[in-house]
Amino acid sequence: MVIPSPTKPLGRSRPAKPDNRLLWLDIITIFLWGVVMMQYWLTGKLRLLVHPAFSWLCIVAGILFLLISVWKGLQLRSRRRVPEAPQQHISLFPPGWSTGLLLASACIALVFVPRPFASQVALERGVTDFLSMTRIEPESFRGANNPEDRSIVDWTRTLSVYPEPDAYAGQPVDVKGFVVHPPNLDEDLMIIARFMITCCAADAYPVGLPVQLPPGTTRNEFEPDVWLRIRGEMKSGRLEDRRQVIIAAESLEPIPEPDDPYGY
Repeated sequence: MVIPSPTKPLGRSRPAKPDNRLLWLDIITIFLWGVVMMQYWLTGKLRLLVHPAFSWLCIVAGILFLLISVWKGLQLRSRRRVPEAPQQHISLFPPGWSTGLLLASACIALVFVPRPFASQVALERGVTDFLSMTRIEPESFRGANNPEDRSIVDWTRTLSVYPEPDAYAGQPVDVKGFVVHPPNLDEDLMIIARFMITCCAADAYPVGLPVQLPPGTTRNEFEPDVWLRIRGEMKSGRLEDRRQVIIAAESLEPIPEPDDPYGY
């Protein structure tokens, strides 16, 4: 008599245990991203990437990443709980590839030192849009704060509310920003600018004001991206057939790039 060989029961098969190497890869990736966020925070570079109002979210996330990675690493090492195999799902990458990409980007972030945006980005994102802030006919207007206390951001906001150039003629100016050389301006004109951030560096946009250099001075004496403190007074002029406020510079003082170069 022939005894039939046993066959595997029909139904769901027992899931295979996950590859511990992939689990360790996940843990290392989470740990490194926590290190990246803590490094940016402790070195003060986080302000170059995120608005200060949202910095605490990155700090909390970094701490949580570190705690989770340590907890999962100890759990995996002690084998007190063997994690179940993940359910199969559709993925564009083979197992471990997506984690590998995140790990590679974390390594790049550890080496990469973020830098504030410069004049070329300002030109690409439209710093010359200030030319649209004009009025055809003069009207009376009184500013709400001391003109000499206004930053470039304050001047831009004031002009957006009331863009009448004649209303600001003769007002003192004391602003700080980096130099931009638009190709469409004369050699005795340049722009002093800063970047504004509303959420993060991805939505940063430039704001700036035209500067009339003192007689005998050309903008070639001030390289793009150099930070200057400019004192002078406002005047009304015409740029590209538009009436526009222009800073009549009296002194231009080179200054170091500030630790917090953005406006908010």
